[in-house]
Amino acid sequence: MTLDYFYGQAGELFSFFRIPKALFQEQRFQDLSTDAKTLYGILLDRMSLSVKNEWFDKKGRVFIIFTIEDVKRTLRCADNKATRLLRELEKFGLIERKRRGQGKPCLVYVKNFSSESSKESVKNRDNDDSCGSKTACQDPVKSRGIKKKETKTEMNNTNLILSDESEKMKNRELLEEYFSCSLEVDLLLRLYPDDEDTLYQIVNLLVDTCATNRKLLHIAGDDKPAEVVRSRFMKLNADHIRFVLKCLAENSNPIRNMKQYLLASLYNAPTTMQLSYQNQTNHDLANRR
Repeated sequence: MTLDYFYGQAGELFSFFRIPKALFQEQRFQDLSTDAKTLYGILLDRMSLSVKNEWFDKKGRVFIIFTIEDVKRTLRCADNKATRLLRELEKFGLIERKRRGQGKPCLVYVKNFSSESSKESVKNRDNDDSCGSKTACQDPVKSRGIKKKETKTEMNNTNLILSDESEKMKNRELLEEYFSCSLEVDLLLRLYPDDEDTLYQIVNLLVDTCATNRKLLHIAGDDKPAEVVRSRFMKLNADHIRFVLKCLAENSNPIRNMKQYLLASLYNAPTTMQLSYQNQTNHDLANRR
C-alpha cells in the first residue's frame, strides 16, 4: 500500500479522535494504559452526540451509552480487554457507569479529566470566577467543534442511529443482569480474584451467545440449535462456573481458541460436573474399603 502525502491544510479535512495531552503528561495518569487513554478520547468524542441530542440527567450532567460491545467494535478487541479497559477508566475516576435495570443500557458519565488538577485554583477564585470555571469544565466537549446550527436531516439521522443502538442493547443489558444474578458473579469475584478477567469473559460470552439472532451455533465441533444452547446456558449457576474454572486451571494443554473452549465447557458443564463428582465419590469410597 502506497499512501500519498498531506499538502497544505489537507489534514484539516478529516475527523479525528482527540486524546487530552494531560493523560500523557500528568503524573497521576502515568499508569493508565495507552489503550485506556485512547478509549477515553473515543468516549469524549461520543459526548458530542449526547450534547446534540440533549442527553442530560436531572442534574444537567451529560451522559452517553457505550457498552462493552461498542468498545469491542470500536477498538477491534476481545470481551476481556474491553471489560478491563472500562474498569481501568473507572479505577482512575475518568468514567462512571450507572446501571438502570429493566433491560436498559447503562449510562456512562465521562468525567472531566482536568477537574482534579484545577481544584486549588477554583478554591482561590471569587464567586464570579467560579461561575466561569463551571463553563470551562465543558471545554473538552466544546473543543471538538460542535456546530450550533444543524440541518434537520442530520439530526434525524443521528436520532435514528442512536435509537437503533438502544434497541439492540436492551436485550443484552437484560441478559447481563440475569447472568450476574444467576451466576452470583459478585461472590465468584471474591472467591476467585485472580480469575476476574476470565469470569467477565464467561459472562460476556454467555450474553453474546444468548443474544444472537443465528439459528445454529457451532459448539464442541457440532452445529447446535441456538434455542437449545440458549436454554442450557440460562440454567447455569455458580457451581457450574466454579467447575469450568477448575477444569481450566487443571488443563495443561495449550488452548488455541479460548472462546470455543469456554463455549464447549459451559455447554457440557451440567453433565460433566455430575460425572466428575460421581467419579470422585466412587474413588473415595473405594479407597475407604
